[in-house]
Amino acid sequence: MTYTDHRTVRRVLRREIAGTIGVLTDEHDFRAMRHYRSFVFDDHAVYLEQMEAVLRTRALQGDHTTLALFDPEEYAAFCARSGLDPDRRTSRTRFTAELAATGPTVPYEGQPLADLLPALVDEAVRRATWEYATTLLARLGACASCGEDLGREAFARASQLIVRILDTAGPGNRHLVCSVSGPPQTLVAVLHADDNDGHMELDDAELLEFTTVLAVGLATGSPGGLVMRTTAPGTADRIHGWRLRAHGLEPLTAGEVFDAYCTDVESGDLISPESNVDYCEPPDLADGSPGPTHRH
Repeated sequence: MTYTDHRTVRRVLRREIAGTIGVLTDEHDFRAMRHYRSFVFDDHAVYLEQMEAVLRTRALQGDHTTLALFDPEEYAAFCARSGLDPDRRTSRTRFTAELAATGPTVPYEGQPLADLLPALVDEAVRRATWEYATTLLARLGACASCGEDLGREAFARASQLIVRILDTAGPGNRHLVCSVSGPPQTLVAVLHADDNDGHMELDDAELLEFTTVLAVGLATGSPGGLVMRTTAPGTADRIHGWRLRAHGLEPLTAGEVFDAYCTDVESGDLISPESNVDYCEPPDLADGSPGPTHRH
């Protein structure tokens, strides 16, 4: 094999390598990294412009790149655990490799960085929410009287309720939001269920996160709620809602759903209802029978 052949093989092999780049999404994190002498960037806007240029160049060369959220506090903790000098480029590279395996990431597919960064932050929030909710369920332990794992039982109950909600919904794409209030923070999870000719398509990661957050609400009895919006061509959107209760979901009346959607959360003032939207009492999760509707 000739020298030219070797270079060709190496060039082909480089195209087989997937790369991960850790990105500092906001000015605060960027300033934190400037404390390190080896971090040579001094302007966040220029840093992001050059990052986007690197991503475009890699894409033009046929290289696949994933973006990871680079958190300076987590980086410092990683270096302390690993005995690494945080003021070295190689340490940042090792941390980024760790993020590629365990942290929130999003693939670069040619979209503007201004669109990609919010998606990366959202992914990080989703991951943190799921991890925190999972920890809460694990801490519940076993039932004192029967010995059953309370977290596992709540998760199973939440799974059954989600299946029932989706099964009793009419045709169309469904957008579900579950929120659970309580110290130290409110947990929020979102689930999309797309109707593909009667076949429901779900994202497994979303479903896991949504089920876990709902399970926390059921297990702890914390205040919370679940709403579902169903969208289908040629018909008004339908919105249903439930209150979280210790052992299940309590349906909201059509009027309560309307009030919830048409009241400003911060001021309490009434806001105009959306057009072509029906605020509905949800089907009974026991028998699937529909309730009354407020049409607007």
